[in-house]
Amino acid sequence: QVQLVESGGGLVQPGGSLRLSCAASGFTLDYHTIAWFRQAPGKEREGVSSINIGDGSTYYAVSVKGRFTISGDNAKNTVYLQMNNLKAEDTAVYYCATGSGDPIVALTHPGYGMDYWGKGTLVTVSS
Repeated sequence: QVQLVESGGGLVQPGGSLRLSCAASGFTLDYHTIAWFRQAPGKEREGVSSINIGDGSTYYAVSVKGRFTISGDNAKNTVYLQMNNLKAEDTAVYYCATGSGDPIVALTHPGYGMDYWGKGTLVTVSS
């Protein structure tokens, strides 16, 4: 059974950092796209970043490029999202998802091709 469990969210001041984790079980990361999405109150879901573990390719939304870094650890079957220089507008529930979809399309059409989702972790950026 495929499961994704996010962790690492919390309250951080503007300019601070957090590292989110997405622990996967029931499948191996190598052959799937893993992506992070977020949804702020009253807003639509937004693609944040995605990774193809097999070839190491990574993709980012324009709003987070240069501040966020996605990475994967095959040994731990976990994907991370390192978030630096956080801004108030990064406040949202962050979800990880996986599927056989294209990692770019998953971001530009949020969630397309993603078959399994975690329950999310809340990130609040506030002073």
